[in-house]
Amino acid sequence: MKIATYNINGINGRLPNLLRWLAETKPDVVCLQELKCETHKFPEHALLGLGYHAIWHGQKSWNGVAILSRYGEIKETRKGLEGEPEDTHSRYIEAFINGIVIGCLYLPNGNPFPGPKFEYKLRWINRLQSHAHKLLSFGLPVALIGDYNIMPTEMDTYKPEKYIDNALFRSEVRKLWRELVNAGWTDAIRKLYPDMRFYTFWDYLRNAYGRDAGLRLDHFLLNEPLRSRLLSASVDKSVRGWEHSSDHAPVWIEIAEL
Repeated sequence: MKIATYNINGINGRLPNLLRWLAETKPDVVCLQELKCETHKFPEHALLGLGYHAIWHGQKSWNGVAILSRYGEIKETRKGLEGEPEDTHSRYIEAFINGIVIGCLYLPNGNPFPGPKFEYKLRWINRLQSHAHKLLSFGLPVALIGDYNIMPTEMDTYKPEKYIDNALFRSEVRKLWRELVNAGWTDAIRKLYPDMRFYTFWDYLRNAYGRDAGLRLDHFLLNEPLRSRLLSASVDKSVRGWEHSSDHAPVWIEIAEL
């Protein structure tokens, strides 16, 4: 079972790239972030044409998350996180697919630091921690997947000193990441590649992709029942080099079928 995550950075504007990548690589499940489209403008029929059913949570101009599946109809289990009723951002959607709970998330960027956007990011991570704790109690295989907007370690950025006061790399954020992981989750990429610089994002500025000046922002957190089934992982880096590409590349893991 191949599960992927891709911050598409505008699904309708980059739909040809998305459809091309899906046709070429055929992942079984895909978590998408930063749809930047209202719910009624989601390209459901184009995706069905490639055999992908979908659930999604849209928002005008910003945010937005979706889960695609080649396994047929998807059982949606949640939209949004508890803990802040006034939060209207479309950043979390969850489904039960082929025996696995899949949580697709787009964690707030948090910049500029300091400021209200950074404080919102910290609160959102705390809310995610609370929900993740509930998911662990279910005894089911669970994956929390998406654009976390967090670089957990210095190995996850080409130039750590540049990001000391960036919300993606602030010590407060990385501390919360460690607390989340240590509560019972496995960072799939780091489990397989503990010593490798493994980037998933390259800025549009200063030829970042050409220089491989990247960041690792897109993560798979697996609970124990799923961690034991992890087989492989990679990033489809070449997609970032396609014309009119997102600034993220698709990332995927392969899980053993039961």
